[in-house]
Amino acid sequence: MSVSRLAHIRGIGVDRVGDAADATHDPELLRLENLDTDLRPPAVALAATRAAVDDDSANSYLPFQGRLSLRVAAASHVGRIAHRSYDPATECVSAAGGCNGILNVLFATVEPGQEVVVGDPFYAGLVNRIRLAGGVPRYVPNRPGPDGWTVDPGELAAAVGPNTAAALLMSPAMPSGAVLGPEHWDALAGTGLPWLIYDAAMERIRFDGAAPAHPARHPGLADRTITVGSASKELRMIGWRVGWTVGPASIMADVHHVTIANVVGQVGIAQQAVAEALAAPDADAEVAAATATWRERAELIVDQLSGYPLVRPGGGWSLLVDTAAMGLAPGEAAARLFERGRVAATPMDGWGPSGGRYLRLVFSNEPVERLGDLRDRFAAAFGEG
Repeated sequence: MSVSRLAHIRGIGVDRVGDAADATHDPELLRLENLDTDLRPPAVALAATRAAVDDDSANSYLPFQGRLSLRVAAASHVGRIAHRSYDPATECVSAAGGCNGILNVLFATVEPGQEVVVGDPFYAGLVNRIRLAGGVPRYVPNRPGPDGWTVDPGELAAAVGPNTAAALLMSPAMPSGAVLGPEHWDALAGTGLPWLIYDAAMERIRFDGAAPAHPARHPGLADRTITVGSASKELRMIGWRVGWTVGPASIMADVHHVTIANVVGQVGIAQQAVAEALAAPDADAEVAAATATWRERAELIVDQLSGYPLVRPGGGWSLLVDTAAMGLAPGEAAARLFERGRVAATPMDGWGPSGGRYLRLVFSNEPVERLGDLRDRFAAAFGEG
C-alpha cells in the first residue's frame, strides 16, 4: 500500500520501454527511447576521472557542499552566461545530477499545497519531484506549430498567482525542445513570482545558433533566479551524476541544508572531471560541435518523417510526434513501432495534460547512418504519413 505522498506520482515510461528494448538483444532495434548519447564526454573530463581514481581526497564524503574546484567552475560558468558574479562559497552547492538539484531546491522553496508553474508538455520526472515536495503543478501550454513550439508570455505571467511558490522552467525544454527567450523573462519579471527555478541542463543545445537567454540576466529576476545545471547533457557525462545549484546566498543556505539531508555527497571521483570540463578554454566550442551533430540528426528525422505530425524542436535531444492526430494513443503507437518497425520510443502519458497526445523520439543516441531508414520503419508500423 502506497503512502499518501505517492498518490499523484506516475511512472515516466522510459524505464519500461528501455527494459523491453534491452530484453530483445536486437542490434537492429533503433534506440530512440532514452536520453543517452553516443557522443563521448570531453577528453579533459575522461583524463581527470582516471586520475581521480588514485586520488585519496576524491574518495571522501567531504566537503558536503561539493569540492571547491567544482563550485568555483560552476559558479563561474553560470555567472558568465547570466552576466553576473556568484560567490562559490555561499551561492553554489553541488548536486547528484540536475534532477537531484531541482528536488533540493523545491524542498527549500515550496510549502505543501503551493503551486509551481511549469510548461506543458513537461518531463514527468520533474512533475513527480514537484509532487514529492508537496507542490502542485500549474501548467502553461506549449503550442505546436509548423516552425516548432511557442509559449505565450502573457499566459506564462498569468499563471503566477497568490499561491505560487516558484516557476520551474527549462530552455530548451524536455521533451519538446521548446525555447524560451527575453520576452518570457520580461513577462515574469512583472509578476510577484517568488522564485524562478531555471533548469539549465540543455541551455546551450540550441539549434538556432543563439546564445542562451538566461533569466538571471534580467534585472527584475536576477535576485529571484536559482539555476540548476548538470553535466549529463551538454557535457555528455551522464554516468558521473554531478550537477550544481547556483543562486542568491539567502536561499542557498537552505538548499545546502536540504542537500545534506537528501544526498550527503556527490560522486567523489567525478567532481574534478566536471570542474575541468566546465572551465576548459574550448568548452563552448566543444558543446557547439556536439550540438551540430544532434541538430543534423534532428533534421534528418524531420526530413524522414515528412508528412507525419511531428513538431520541430528548437534544441535539446528529442522531438515529439502527435500520435493523437494519427488516431492513435501514444502507447499504441509505441507498441506498433516496437513490434512492426523495430523502433523503441516512449509515450508521453503523464508528461503534463497534453502528454497523452505525444510519442517522444530521442535523436541523441543514434548516428545518422542508423536513422536513414526511419521512414521505412514508420511505414511498416503505420503506413505512409
